[in-house]
Amino acid sequence: MSDRVWVLGVDSGGSGLRVALGAIAGDTGRDTGRVRAVDVAVVDSVAFAEPVRTGERGIDAGHLLERLVPAAEGLLARAGVAVRPAAVTAVAVGAAGMATLGDDLRAKLPAALRGSLGVDRLALAADAVTAYAGALGQRAGAVVAAGTGMIALGTDLSVWRRADGWGHLLGDCGSGAWIGRAGLEAALRAYDGRRGGSAALLARVEAVFGDPKGLPGRLYPRGDRPAVLASFAPEVARCGAEGDPVASGILAGAARHIAEAAAAVCPPGADRADAADAADPVGPVEVALTGGLFAMGDALLVPLRAELAEQLPYARTVSAGGDPLVGALSVAAALATDTLRLPREPGMLETTGW
Repeated sequence: MSDRVWVLGVDSGGSGLRVALGAIAGDTGRDTGRVRAVDVAVVDSVAFAEPVRTGERGIDAGHLLERLVPAAEGLLARAGVAVRPAAVTAVAVGAAGMATLGDDLRAKLPAALRGSLGVDRLALAADAVTAYAGALGQRAGAVVAAGTGMIALGTDLSVWRRADGWGHLLGDCGSGAWIGRAGLEAALRAYDGRRGGSAALLARVEAVFGDPKGLPGRLYPRGDRPAVLASFAPEVARCGAEGDPVASGILAGAARHIAEAAAAVCPPGADRADAADAADPVGPVEVALTGGLFAMGDALLVPLRAELAEQLPYARTVSAGGDPLVGALSVAAALATDTLRLPREPGMLETTGW
């Protein structure tokens, strides 16, 4: 296995921490007709259910390192690789909140990983960037990542364009939290006897949460309010699939918001009539959808496809190639082989040892 180049990908988010070991066998660089790509195989991975802590300096680098270094050593050992300096060529960390909460990671990770694993090449990225890399690789296009929250990211490979991702109080429009909150509001309207209410959604609130009068007390004090709100989104989808017009209207609104975010981040020039020539010499701009929200089924996907066709007639919707952990590995592999083409930008994608 000495002919392999070893890289690590890290996905740190609100639902926990995942670390994967990847291997690049020999010279696997290949010309895709757009950018040079590198094939990296996932060898092994490990997951931690508890998220990395945040503190006064943002994401706690010490807490991340307490898990990352032993996890990396264990993955290397299981792969039969001697844990030694420079065993790992590059590491890419995708972290939620990197843009505003990444100061501690920037200050501590480069020296710490160089000292513990001999790593000279490190990429620190927003989780939206690793979601993009997992979905589209290093191609120009747009990606919508939606689960509890929602963010859209696009690039022409020179700059990043971002839309939403402002959290459940100020944005994340069309996300699981947005859909769940709208569904709860419609249920409470029905409970009050106000217009716009849904008896079907009220019945689901009573089944899931109990007496609606107690809902504010059970929701407002929670530190994980977005996740609690998002937990009701599948109930909205269920009611919509069963023909409830209020639930269907909520899902149609979510689809509209998601398509608007995708349209806002498509590379400049993609909306021209000759987009196939202007934005991408190979074909029309690609838009990928990634994240758990899109597992809700046709109740959301049917109106979303219609909105995408209306708002982005010049785009082609494609399946995501992989998840954010795969994206982190691909960024690490590109960094290790000097083939990284995704834009470097403070708070989005920053590299050391380049």
